[in-house]
Amino acid sequence: MSIYREGYEYYVSKCLDFGLEPINFYYYVQQLSEEQLDQYNQQAQEMKGRM
Repeated sequence: MSIYREGYEYYVSKCLDFGLEPINFYYYVQQLSEEQLDQYNQQAQEMKGRM
């Protein structure tokens, strides 16, 4: 879940850079595409393997 949080924090920072109001974390995660979720999960598995 921390990977999702990192992505969300990046999203929020970009929204603020452009003067946009970011959506909350719950809606952010719900709006991720299947491909994005797969990438996040793959990255999480790779990070687990390094530990």
